[in-house]
Amino acid sequence: MKLATRLSLPLAMLLASTSVSFAQQCGGDLGAFLDGIRQESLAAGTPADVVEKALADARIDEKVLARDRSQGVFRQTFLEFSQRTVSQARLDIGRQKLTEFADTFARAEQEYGIPAGVITAFWAMETDFGAVQGDFNTRNALVTLSHDCRRPELFRPQLLALIKMVQHADLDPATNTGAWAGEIGQVQMLPKDIIEFGVDGDGDGHINVKTSSPDAILTAAKFIQHLGFKQGEPWIQEVSIPENLPFEKSGLGGTLTAGDWFKLGVTPRDGNTGFAALPASLVLPQGRKGPAFITYPNFNIYLEWNQSFIYTTSAAYFATRLSGAPPYQKGSPEPGLSVDEMKMLQTKLEALGYDVGKIDGILGSGTRVAVQKEQQRLGLPADGWATSALLNAL
Repeated sequence: MKLATRLSLPLAMLLASTSVSFAQQCGGDLGAFLDGIRQESLAAGTPADVVEKALADARIDEKVLARDRSQGVFRQTFLEFSQRTVSQARLDIGRQKLTEFADTFARAEQEYGIPAGVITAFWAMETDFGAVQGDFNTRNALVTLSHDCRRPELFRPQLLALIKMVQHADLDPATNTGAWAGEIGQVQMLPKDIIEFGVDGDGDGHINVKTSSPDAILTAAKFIQHLGFKQGEPWIQEVSIPENLPFEKSGLGGTLTAGDWFKLGVTPRDGNTGFAALPASLVLPQGRKGPAFITYPNFNIYLEWNQSFIYTTSAAYFATRLSGAPPYQKGSPEPGLSVDEMKMLQTKLEALGYDVGKIDGILGSGTRVAVQKEQQRLGLPADGWATSALLNAL
């Protein structure tokens, strides 16, 4: 789970929920900062010996700061990313896991309403089923990011939750490793979420999402339920589309139902039109000539998990494959823009008054919205896919 994209509460709300009564909220002398963490943990009822054990030998990890300052930008297309992540090898292993942990997945669906494919796709994409969980000391990573004054309001609560995990004997602060931003375990969850949604799936009296697959599966299921997943409803459905659609209505956040799209000629590949009454968006990751999907309200849980459109669409598609859907139709998308061309386009769109965020050469959500509006204004198919035709027209 990618912390930088998933933790998105408004700053004011986060600050309101963070105690300001303890000195040294961030920066300055590390010892003074850790004293503030100790005071806050003790005030929350954590035994003193647990707090000392959790923070013993805590230090700043410069590699964590380097990773935080140099997060890579996401420039792959949907076809590139999904073809790499939803590989045949991962599908084969995923199906093996579905059999191996059939009883645990049955419990996840019965108790939390989450299909096995949804959990397994996250399991695969986050850590390759637990094989790649990260090698950063989790305690030091969270100390580093809490002490750093760039985003302490995001990370301080995670450090305090980690101390609670030590109290529950669910984590060894000296040896536990994970991702650079503090995510832990086979589905990469944050300490606060593990504390709140952790499930002892294997019955050993502890919640260990790092080494216990049943714990990781059921904890993920409970967390996904919390994000709002509705049992029995779809999340994404591949469709075929006609050429004469009102493409300006496509994209996330539309106002049509699935039935409205069906009436316009959009056709589910699986033939299932039973969810026509549900709100639905037509998403075209690489424009009208590439793969096409309808997303339903359950797709929102993917956006809560990770706000990257390419990641979320790939993860949702992966889950459908594990649930029996065939490979998507690749189509023949028009060539996209190079990084320099995309920056040029973003610069032009910004000059026209659009908020495209950072000029980074990425077709992100803000740029897609601007592209779609300019395509419509210029009489081009408004499918949100940036091409040389639009760049030249501008």
